[in-house]
Amino acid sequence: MRKGKPDWWEDAVSHLVEDPLIGGLVDRFRKESLQGKGDIFQTLVRSIVGQQISVIAADSVHARLEELCGAITRESIAAKTLEELTGCGLSKPKSEYILGIANSDSPILPDAYEELGDDEIIRHLVSFKGIGPWTAEMMLIFSLMRPDVLSLGDLGIVKGIQMLVPEARTNREMESVAEAWRPFRSAACWFLWRSLDPVPVEY
Repeated sequence: MRKGKPDWWEDAVSHLVEDPLIGGLVDRFRKESLQGKGDIFQTLVRSIVGQQISVIAADSVHARLEELCGAITRESIAAKTLEELTGCGLSKPKSEYILGIANSDSPILPDAYEELGDDEIIRHLVSFKGIGPWTAEMMLIFSLMRPDVLSLGDLGIVKGIQMLVPEARTNREMESVAEAWRPFRSAACWFLWRSLDPVPVEY
């Protein structure tokens, strides 16, 4: 797990800033960057917290969770009750998911995951109840620092792409727009989020 700015970030900025669609956003926010937390479980919890709610609401819930648990680890979460987690503003299903994963004996990442492709890792992650494709993609971007993840299950990314190309309505059309952003579509996602939210997105 890596902390801080990915080692490929400057290459991503150099590539994306030349793109006629997203280049202006990249230039506006180029002094900021994706920041890795260095811990897959923290990213997992933050992603589940953030499912289908705004960035600001997710930050508020996550802050209360940190007040309850201190450091967010499998052990600190497993030591809490369902009622304590829901008391932080988590829904009952999200609380059950987080508790279930915290108490699971299964490793969150498969053996030799560094050698696996993004799709293979996603297939492993979604085997946990509560981890869907979107949550797995956030883990790839914010914890594993994979450079070329395009999360079309994220409403912010859809909104951001359609802001640039209003006629892009289907996934295939949005994938076509993002084709020029390879091999740094994770960075493109970050810049789209940054253009829409008042604070940098973190998971």
